[in-house]
Amino acid sequence: MKSLREAVEEFRTAGKALGHFNFSDSNQLKAIAEAGREANLPIIAGLSSGEQDYFSPVEGRALVDAYIREGFNIYLNADHTYDLEKAKKAIDAGVDSIVIDGAKLPLPENIALTKSVVAYARASGRDILVEGELGYIGTSSKLHDDIPEGVMLENLTSVEDAKKFVSEAGVDCLAPAIGNIHGMLKSAKEPRLHPDRVGEIASAVGVPLVLHGASGNTEEDIGACIKAGVAIVHINTELRVAYRDALKDTLQNSDETTPYKFLAPAEQKMKEFLVQKIRLFSGQ
Repeated sequence: MKSLREAVEEFRTAGKALGHFNFSDSNQLKAIAEAGREANLPIIAGLSSGEQDYFSPVEGRALVDAYIREGFNIYLNADHTYDLEKAKKAIDAGVDSIVIDGAKLPLPENIALTKSVVAYARASGRDILVEGELGYIGTSSKLHDDIPEGVMLENLTSVEDAKKFVSEAGVDCLAPAIGNIHGMLKSAKEPRLHPDRVGEIASAVGVPLVLHGASGNTEEDIGACIKAGVAIVHINTELRVAYRDALKDTLQNSDETTPYKFLAPAEQKMKEFLVQKIRLFSGQ
């Protein structure tokens, strides 16, 4: 099995992107792993800061390793980690990559925080990809009535800031704000993405770019951003909605009391969604 660094670079060179999907329990992780196997493509499973409190990276690492032993091509990411101490715990747990999210901080503070995580990851002796985030896109993967405050055209990541951030923080990947938002809007279309800005940043920084908050964005916008330099695409909210709605439907229309039976339809719905997305990101 290739390292995550090798897989990301292979996809970036080919103008494709790896799919990254979050999980909160073993049932969702099972759907992620099985989707990757069905599509015959590598896949990244992520635990955000809140998800890490509920389902620890230690547990995630143990289950991901069990899938790898069975021939699954799956990687574990510590998604949206906001401080050094929590980042250290995730790195010590054995994650393949980590997102240190200082996007709400002033640029110098974001650089300092991210740089400290890069240093700790390098000192681990393992090849851990460290991703930084620059430009505010909101923080909550949920359904929104309105676009999160602070997410606006004027706050797109600039080429100058991106170049400075990558150079000084030493990250392996960068997640810029390019019109994307975390979560989804309940009754309106998602804001358009800006693949032109993606291309400008990609050319300037020379590292793989990551698209966060891709729930609800059009296939055309996502595809254009991948062609412009995005090598990893994160989706969480759409996945949560699909899982929740399938589970709700089963529980409302059945007297089933056996967990693995009433959870199975939600897992299947999630898996079907995942297969379609990772194939889309890889150009299949």
